[in-house]
Amino acid sequence: MKTLHGVGGAKPLKMGNIIIQFTWSVATLPILAMGLTSPFVSADDFQPQMGVPSAMAETAEKNDLLDSQAEKIDAYFKERSMPLYGFGKKMVEESLEHDLDWRLLPAIAVRESSGGKQACGHNPFGWGSCKITFKSWNEAIEVLARNLGGDNPNTSDYYSGSTKLKLHHYNGTVLASYPSEVLAIMDAIGDK
Repeated sequence: MKTLHGVGGAKPLKMGNIIIQFTWSVATLPILAMGLTSPFVSADDFQPQMGVPSAMAETAEKNDLLDSQAEKIDAYFKERSMPLYGFGKKMVEESLEHDLDWRLLPAIAVRESSGGKQACGHNPFGWGSCKITFKSWNEAIEVLARNLGGDNPNTSDYYSGSTKLKLHHYNGTVLASYPSEVLAIMDAIGDK
């Protein structure tokens, strides 16, 4: 076996592989020299992928935004010694997945249970008038986001529409000021 040096270190190559690489190179050169007039090869095949770095930058920006939103939620909870401190990221992720305003879930939790201080059975949202309990905060966050986002077929008609309309259906029929109270908490958590 022969070795090829200078390309990623010494690598053992079989003579057949060298011949195949040489043949491919020799066959490709005339096509490149003719200005890529081959019906089998287009100029796009040799263009650098310009979209990849910009897509990576967009993903990084999106992650920074989500982290910033989670930090704002957690700062709000921490400042008030609320048990849901540390669950900001989960709330932001679920809000994103179910197309909700990122401040809605924490604001409902603050209004309903002081951020988990008066929660019944890991239910900081008062979901089902506290008759429904959950195994964990995460489960409660997932269930509420799924319902308010319209992704539960049993409640999708009830929770369609704007955030204000969702809040009206959530508890505004019982307490008329409920939507405006939750919206004010949302504003206190952060800007949309």
